[in-house]
Amino acid sequence: MQEPLERIRRGLKRRWVHARSNARILRLGEQVAKAAALRPGEKPVVFFNASTRLLGMSLNAAFQQASAWAVRLAGAPVIHFACQGGLSRCVLGSNREDPQALPPCPACIEQSRPLYAHADARWFVYKPDPALQVALQRLDLATLSALVWEGVPLGRLCLPALRWMLRRHHLEDDEPTRFFLREYILSAWRVAQEFGALLDAVNPRAVVVFNGMFYPEAVARWQAQKRGVRVISHEVGLLPFSAYFTEGEATAYPIDIPDEFELSPEQDARLDAYLEQRLQGNFSMAGVRFWPEMRGLDDSFLARLAQFKQVVPVFTNVIFDTSQPHSNVVFPHMFAWLDLVLRVIRAHPETLFVVRAHPDEARAGKASEESVADWARRNRLVTLRNVVFVDSREYISSYELIQRSKFVMVYNSTIGLEASLMGAPVLCGGKARFTQLPTVFFPSTPDDYQRQAEAFLAAEKIMVPPAFKRNARRFLYYQLFRTSLPFDSLLEEDGIWPGYVRFKDLPWSSFDPHNSIVLKTIVDGILEGKPFLLEE
Repeated sequence: MQEPLERIRRGLKRRWVHARSNARILRLGEQVAKAAALRPGEKPVVFFNASTRLLGMSLNAAFQQASAWAVRLAGAPVIHFACQGGLSRCVLGSNREDPQALPPCPACIEQSRPLYAHADARWFVYKPDPALQVALQRLDLATLSALVWEGVPLGRLCLPALRWMLRRHHLEDDEPTRFFLREYILSAWRVAQEFGALLDAVNPRAVVVFNGMFYPEAVARWQAQKRGVRVISHEVGLLPFSAYFTEGEATAYPIDIPDEFELSPEQDARLDAYLEQRLQGNFSMAGVRFWPEMRGLDDSFLARLAQFKQVVPVFTNVIFDTSQPHSNVVFPHMFAWLDLVLRVIRAHPETLFVVRAHPDEARAGKASEESVADWARRNRLVTLRNVVFVDSREYISSYELIQRSKFVMVYNSTIGLEASLMGAPVLCGGKARFTQLPTVFFPSTPDDYQRQAEAFLAAEKIMVPPAFKRNARRFLYYQLFRTSLPFDSLLEEDGIWPGYVRFKDLPWSSFDPHNSIVLKTIVDGILEGKPFLLEE
């Protein structure tokens, strides 16, 4: 009896929190609409976000809403392209266990109404194309994945979202997978038609989308770029309640750091203060804290380590980060890299390899279906004397491992940047945010990667170019304090779901770009093409 009562209490609390949050949104939206003085002849900015929330206000939904208000208060018209059950299966509303289950459209639309109640919203509904439906029916997965319909590469645009939703890189050619891809393609085509018509009708100044990789926003981005319209995408930044906006691919995090930029003593101190906390596990991203605790290396581990000539940590990543197309430029996917690493492991019994699963791999609700833990079991890593496998729920300190390592092997996770900051040699297998600058050893082919690993294992000492650590500090400082735009003055946690937020009880003037350096930076970037960089 206790459990049902607790569920009822949680449900009542969730409804109360969301009702209060939505009432605040309605009030702010009405006040912004009254205060906005649109300049004559201004082209509109189109905002679109169908993939970052369902029943509440996610971080990215809040970033977009606040930015839209700020653009209106700056005098430019705003149009929201809004989903009204416009997708047969959306990314967050897909049920892997029950493909036939419909997404929660009524509740999602109910959440959307306060957002757009006092705005120019262009709602779109789902209407499948009969000719496309027939064309998709008997296609296998490979053909669906490569499908181009009336010039639009629908298959390619849908694949990243499908991999993210299924939590796997290697897709099975079975009916549930084909069903989801067919429904995504049909929905993507509806977005292509409706969004293309909107662009042709209003000729916008710019388009702002969440992420740009999930299929609804990816199709909108493709349609806008085809017409020469600027597209800005956004994602969560590295600091809590922070956003990242760019005209590039937000998930790739492109950063243009001037060659002459060097950290001042004050900037060095600011970065060191952040790193001191991070190296203890005291950080979160997108409302999620990955390290509930962090333990040092115990005596049994140190005793095992002493039996070997050297130790090499191998840091993996989560499948929904490594399946993005821009990550896999050396290896076709992370597991191909791991297979090569395994060959190196078998060839070097004198070296202890510590293979670590990412701490987010088994997170409830986002657990990987194709996991490093499964790969380790399939390859019987526990039978290899020179391997320690650290599961995602084992919270031993990665930083102590790095301090004792000969060198570090990573795919594309942030731990590679942190290891470089600590002065360790880092051999990177996938394109990462930090590989934009020379921060790690990053071979261009699998053969070169294996040769570099063999050379490192044989070397008495590995010489790390001084530029690696310098560039790592420059990159991380820019990522933290210039490109991560903080919204903490506007947002607070909603207390219901990790990563979900609500607007603070603030006057509408808080969203005026004249009163907020963060919103002014975003508005100037959207309207004038200025860099989305926070001034020091």
